[in-house]
Amino acid sequence: MAGCQADRRPGWLRSEVNDVIIGSRYNGPPGSGNGGWSAGTFAVAAQGASLPAPGGRPRRDAEPVEVTLRRPPPLETPLTLDAGEVRDPAGRLVAEVTTVAPFDPVAEPVDLATAQAAAADYPGLVNHPFPGCYVCGPQHADGLRIFPGPLSDGRTAAPFRAPEEADVVTTWAALDCPGGWSVIAPGRPYLLGRMSAVVLATPHPNDECVVTGVLAGVQGRKAEVHSSLFAPDGSLLGYARATWIAG
Repeated sequence: MAGCQADRRPGWLRSEVNDVIIGSRYNGPPGSGNGGWSAGTFAVAAQGASLPAPGGRPRRDAEPVEVTLRRPPPLETPLTLDAGEVRDPAGRLVAEVTTVAPFDPVAEPVDLATAQAAAADYPGLVNHPFPGCYVCGPQHADGLRIFPGPLSDGRTAAPFRAPEEADVVTTWAALDCPGGWSVIAPGRPYLLGRMSAVVLATPHPNDECVVTGVLAGVQGRKAEVHSSLFAPDGSLLGYARATWIAG
């Protein structure tokens, strides 16, 4: 798939060693980190360029960063990031971080009312493979509570109220599950395998944003999906391309 054949330029990343921890609040499947939150955490730790400030003006020069998850990111575990590789205390490879060639946003915007109507039909409210997921789990009371429901054209959409602590990692997380739910179906769970994201700006605290997702194609067990996050005024905050893998 296109997401697996990207042009990588790892020299853009920091070369020094960093330690990162995925807190237990930011879980996806039980016992492991949400894919988007984990990928965003690794991307931020690896970036050698300045990051968009929370609520700041859009950065039109933002470069895509790609994170490939090689195993479920463990929670509350010191992970070492060195030269684009994230490893656990036993030395096992958890993720790889690199830059990729620029790509365009694919998931188009919808208005807030349309997103709210779609969220009311979110299939995960009645059948969710991981109902405690930090991003899209209805049983995670302290999560982002993004419930991407279907649109008539096959896309997904959901409202997203930005938390007080919204930052670049939050934006990565918000871009994660809405793409996944364009391919997830009852009895057909998928997990994030790879995510490339561009964060132009982060939302202001308590902004009522809209996030959309779309399925680009399926090849065997892999699905390529895209997602976009929009500010209340409709401006693009960030977008992503991801590979999800059937469980």
